[in-house]
Amino acid sequence: MVDGSTKAAAQSTASDPFLGVAIGGRYRLEQEIGQGGMSTVYRAFDTVLERKVAVKLMHRRRAREPDQLERFRREARAMARLIHPHIVTVIDTGEADLPHEPDRSDDGASAPYIVFEHVEGETLKQRIRRDGRLQITQALAYAIEIGRGLQAAHEHGIVHRDIKPQNVLLSVEGNAKITDFGIARTLSEKGLTMGGRVLGTTDYVSPEQALGQSVTGQSDVYSLGVVLYEMLVGDVPFDGPTPVAVAMRHVREQLPDAQALRPELSAATAAVLERATAKDLARRYPDAGVFVRELEEVLAIETNRAGQTVGEVTTVLRTLSEPSRHRVLWHIRHRIRWLGTLCLAVAAVVLALVLALPRTHSGVGAVAAAITPPHLRPVHLAQTAAHDYNPFGTGPEHPDEVSNAIDGDPNTTWSTEHYLGGVLGKPGVGLYVDASPGVAARAIAIQTPTPGFSAAIYGADAFDEQLPYGDPLPLAGRGWTLLSGAQPIGAQTLIRLDTAGVAYRYYLVWITQLQSDQASSSVATQIAELTLFRARRGSE
Repeated sequence: MVDGSTKAAAQSTASDPFLGVAIGGRYRLEQEIGQGGMSTVYRAFDTVLERKVAVKLMHRRRAREPDQLERFRREARAMARLIHPHIVTVIDTGEADLPHEPDRSDDGASAPYIVFEHVEGETLKQRIRRDGRLQITQALAYAIEIGRGLQAAHEHGIVHRDIKPQNVLLSVEGNAKITDFGIARTLSEKGLTMGGRVLGTTDYVSPEQALGQSVTGQSDVYSLGVVLYEMLVGDVPFDGPTPVAVAMRHVREQLPDAQALRPELSAATAAVLERATAKDLARRYPDAGVFVRELEEVLAIETNRAGQTVGEVTTVLRTLSEPSRHRVLWHIRHRIRWLGTLCLAVAAVVLALVLALPRTHSGVGAVAAAITPPHLRPVHLAQTAAHDYNPFGTGPEHPDEVSNAIDGDPNTTWSTEHYLGGVLGKPGVGLYVDASPGVAARAIAIQTPTPGFSAAIYGADAFDEQLPYGDPLPLAGRGWTLLSGAQPIGAQTLIRLDTAGVAYRYYLVWITQLQSDQASSSVATQIAELTLFRARRGSE
């Protein structure tokens, strides 16, 4: 359990008759660190193993209530079955005979207790209240750790049913641990009769739980989705005059648009958040494991967009599954090795310049940044900056794949449609990027697994997007300016641009001829990565 006590809390417990008492003959209560309607949590000292622990002591008056006593014992049983790095560990449990409290009528009943590992740090709720919304990658890293803990609980048949930031502890090392399985229930047991009451905190309650329907691991997924929303936005999605009013909003209303409240969120992160909090169980993630895998994917995407990582995010990145980990840019995954590689690359640049390399060079993404002359630097593009362009054709060209061309992963691609015999039958087809608000780009790098096609580069401040598909108006008439004539594109090609100092918003890779492929009757061109380059400050 967490030690998040304050000076005021310490003063309020100065007269607590239980302080100094060694319950179970070994756990000496030292300071109150939390209190609820059913129990009080103390920091304690294990005199046998000489270590700090946390003791959750049930109020004796509550121990007289059979349903509350069973709920407390259920928590001990549930947590004792769970050994996981992201779940607070139960060490011991028992019942203690405590001294008489002069102003209370608690005598006549022993006090059940649970002993937990002691977690130095704070709750996730305290962190959000102090700092507001978290860094996007930090929020995703915490959500992954919480999700992994839930996955382990669900695999043991245990549903938490009260996931909220108050029940997530953040250690001083930065990792997240789930606690308080007080209303947890196994998927096989019928549980206690709760007289129609809704269990769980309504700020995070799932629609089915709010309606008193059966609860499964999908309910924990919904609650974790709301926790992720709060980490990203800085506040819970709904408020209301009563807890019931808030619960009904979870039943009836969609969560506010997180991207509208935080525009820098990627569409991928927003989509994962939307699916986790879907009202319809058929649309929601079927289990915590699937949710975690998609969280890992979006963490890789957001890490690439941020360009760097620190703290717990770095730790979580090391634990990603292979497909997700390899989506993270190489220089982020291997920062120390990358520095050495960069030094070698700079040396190669100097040699290349001395030998006067021709106008077209290899490289894209991190590779292009390393071998490009040092007076250039990459242009940061938003995740939604890429768009397909087929004005002389009959429709879009794989718009669902366009983000692959700027995601930092050379293993994902955007592709044209397949053309019979490699003949376009039109002036061209392409892919453009939105470099808003505008940049006087000096070069563009193209990486492709289908080398041999030809492409020209165009720029535009604005262009006519309203013309119907197939309209013959040429590119110049649509607002595009030629920046580099058509030339063969290799596996990794750097094309220098002359914008005459104009800061164009849009840059178009215009494919004029597909690669020759005599062995195939159908040809498509693929682009794995596009990288724009601008002049470094002071070198214009």
